[in-house]
Amino acid sequence: MLVLMRMIRSAAGAFTFALVLAAALVAATLLAGGTAFAGMGQPSPWQMGLQQSAAPTMDDIIWFHNVVLWIIIAITLFVLALLLYIMVKFNAKANPVPSKTTHNTLLEVAWTVIPVLILVVIAIPSFRILFYQLNIPPADLTIKATGNQWNWTYNYPDEKIEFTSIMLNDADRAKQNPVPPRLLAVDNAIYVPVNKVVRVQVIGSDVIHAFAVPSFGIKIDAIPGRLNETWFKATREGVYYGQCSELCGKDHAFMPIEVRVVSDQAYATWLADAKKKFATDTSAPANAVASAGGAKTE
Repeated sequence: MLVLMRMIRSAAGAFTFALVLAAALVAATLLAGGTAFAGMGQPSPWQMGLQQSAAPTMDDIIWFHNVVLWIIIAITLFVLALLLYIMVKFNAKANPVPSKTTHNTLLEVAWTVIPVLILVVIAIPSFRILFYQLNIPPADLTIKATGNQWNWTYNYPDEKIEFTSIMLNDADRAKQNPVPPRLLAVDNAIYVPVNKVVRVQVIGSDVIHAFAVPSFGIKIDAIPGRLNETWFKATREGVYYGQCSELCGKDHAFMPIEVRVVSDQAYATWLADAKKKFATDTSAPANAVASAGGAKTE
């Protein structure tokens, strides 16, 4: 029994050391910025943490994630310490005559009240972030995204343009320089100006899809017959990728989202060209025009 107890104590000590080391590594990552191994606009090999933020909403999400992570680490270490204390203090050798205590009012109140207080601490910033995400400010640009099996149709209602965005196959990707990422690049990307509020209206044409761009901190379902809304304000120019995040069918993995955030001048240039290529025909249904002008067959 003595040998067994020594083995248990040795294992407990090794486990404690491993957990503390893991917590230290997590802390180092957070102190370094929390996203040192995360990519900007797309996933990165060996990525740790969330993608780098390019919008205020994602800034809030990353901050909240890091706060909750610290709370989780503290709770885990506290519970581990309690378990080790009980193993050492209340084993059969240390307590040959076990206590017959059945209730402790102070402890019962504490382990009820303290978790409630922790949840309140977590809930307050959570509600604030949710309100910020759902309260759409006055928009500088509106885009309607329609999820199809299996591509996206984008409509700029104020500019009267509409086009379908389809994932590039490997042959089309190879023709571009630099070669865009596999399973993420598309033929017709969304263009938006930097530092402008973009309202995204999302709907599904057939089944439930989901419009998600991680670097902007947005994800919302595209439901047939229901118009959902979200928004973002991209603060950095660049190319940002997302995907449908709902299991929508056999080609669910092949309907990516590509958003290009550009300067006002570059956006005006793209818009002038897009009005020539993707102008909606008011005499025909908009979806029919998009299918004829924007879609292409793999």
